[in-house]
Amino acid sequence: MSDLPATPASLIAEGNWPRDRLDADYTARDCVAPDVFTAIIGQYTSRSLPARSMAGAKLDLVYDPVSREKLDLFGTRQGELRPLVLFIHGGYWRALSKEHSAFMAPMLADLGIASAVPDYTLAPGASLTEITRQMRTALAYLWREAAALGIDRNRIVVTGSSAGGHLAGTLMMSGWQKDFGLPGQVLKAALPLSGLFELAPIAGSHVQDWMQLTPEEVEMLSPLRHLSGAPRSVIAVAEHETPGFHRQTRAYADALGMPEIRARDRNHFDIVFDLCDPATDVGQALLKLVTA
Repeated sequence: MSDLPATPASLIAEGNWPRDRLDADYTARDCVAPDVFTAIIGQYTSRSLPARSMAGAKLDLVYDPVSREKLDLFGTRQGELRPLVLFIHGGYWRALSKEHSAFMAPMLADLGIASAVPDYTLAPGASLTEITRQMRTALAYLWREAAALGIDRNRIVVTGSSAGGHLAGTLMMSGWQKDFGLPGQVLKAALPLSGLFELAPIAGSHVQDWMQLTPEEVEMLSPLRHLSGAPRSVIAVAEHETPGFHRQTRAYADALGMPEIRARDRNHFDIVFDLCDPATDVGQALLKLVTA
């Protein structure tokens, strides 16, 4: 773990670092061997399959009439409004899908908690501005349609990993809700996992090859620059991460004044499995955020 200072200003300054340094700090795959990475991604799919056969699963709900993107909803029960965990997948905005992302649904359903996993248009087919719009539209859809879907709109908690942690951070911002038909901050809480909260170093790294972030996007879509009105949160990071992700997590947690968790013995890719286990620090944090 890097001992460099981690502040909003220092992360912005990272945007001027040499590209090879930023690539080293933000190449998530460097935290695991190639065969380990392949095995974990395979587990995303295999561990998500049981959710799709759960009683009452609602698959392929179109949440956005513009992009026609869809989400899956699990763990609801007729005649009951359940709290909701909204999980946003990672993949550096260009990989994975909702089919990789429902591994926590059975455990949450057993505890009376629903879960939703949305797709979004992957880069470079969509800009980060468009991807963010889609995720805000997904949250607005779930909030507006909550009663019909069996969701308690006052108990929505967002989580997400890596790029999904960034997108969770964009939902935590204030000021965008009015344009999406929301009355204000509608999230009860948030739990980003190994997320990206300042985009300046990302725009200086290899990720820029497919994201093509504009200066306006770096300014408007960096959660660290838009802290006001964020909901109660816990910010988590895997123990075995490249240094950039540790710095991002530390800076965001400190700036928000929220607790930070380091997921023991986890790497950038398998930290999400702690969402399935109430015995882990991440699993306990999620349940406390939902039920508090």
